Amino acid sequence: MNRSITTTRRFALSAAACAAIAGVGVLGSSAALAQAYPNKPVTIVVPFAAGGTTDILARIIGQALTTELGQSVIVDNRAGAGGNIGGALAAKSPADGYTLFMGTVGTHAINAALYKKMPFDPIKDFAPLTRVANVPNLLVANPAQPYKSVKELIAYAKANPGKVNFGSSGNGSSIHLSGELFKSLAKVDMVHVPYKGSAPAVTDLLGNQIGIMFDNMPSAIQHVRSGKLVPIAVTTAKRSPELPNVPTIAEAGVPGYEATSWFGMFAPAGTPAPVLAKLNSALVKVLNQADVKKKINEQGAEAYSETPEQFAAFIQAESVKWGKVVKESGASLD
Repeated sequence: MNRSITTTRRFALSAAACAAIAGVGVLGSSAALAQAYPNKPVTIVVPFAAGGTTDILARIIGQALTTELGQSVIVDNRAGAGGNIGGALAAKSPADGYTLFMGTVGTHAINAALYKKMPFDPIKDFAPLTRVANVPNLLVANPAQPYKSVKELIAYAKANPGKVNFGSSGNGSSIHLSGELFKSLAKVDMVHVPYKGSAPAVTDLLGNQIGIMFDNMPSAIQHVRSGKLVPIAVTTAKRSPELPNVPTIAEAGVPGYEATSWFGMFAPAGTPAPVLAKLNSALVKVLNQADVKKKINEQGAEAYSETPEQFAAFIQAESVKWGKVVKESGASLD
């Protein structure tokens, strides 16, 4: 009996010692992993075409991260399906910190409600790192169009139902739903024209192939400043500091209207915690650098950073908000 007790105690102590050694090994390997990361280039998958807001922000942040991480940060544009093509690619990439994803309100708060089948789960397949920017959308028109204000646009659209075409970066994007919300609240009939990204839509807007866009400000503001596009209104509750003379849609004649886009950085789910922590720390650091903030603010956006936990809670709230908008709009895609 005593021998049995002694043997059992020895076994328990041995097991505890092994567990402790294993724990030390895990901690040691985690620390080593964080210290070694990154030792090769990092790729940011952008799910929209080059030249759009998502791409512009990714390149500003990628350039700063290159210096901060000591490795090249490459932007890889994979446009299509409202961001789902790029999202699926990033979600299925190795969870090692070398593939990041520049997600948007569309990919992580709208598409799950809009598409009948999703190629990835925006919550389960990604590890949120931080929001990087909040962006107002800007209602802009080609100068050749006969309206220069919200009231003139509404009057023209009501007098010419189905004659106003508004472009977007894709079905279900925040740019698309900003237009749908406008149609609903202003009670006008306009035709949505989806593109594979904001940049090609802006190209057609500049060529007067479409009349208006509710574009993300970073990809439209340069054309407003050059006089190639007419700024009609901003979609946010407050005016933009970059365009203080441009009214909000709500104050210009559509009470209750408000829509804001946001952009954030993600890693594939399963990426080691030490790597996620290092990436969040690096992102927060660069997003608070004066030159990075200036570059983002000059695009009409607001630089933003937070903890992964705060970002995750924000995404949950946004999913509820935009899911309701999608449902009320009746929009649905296969």
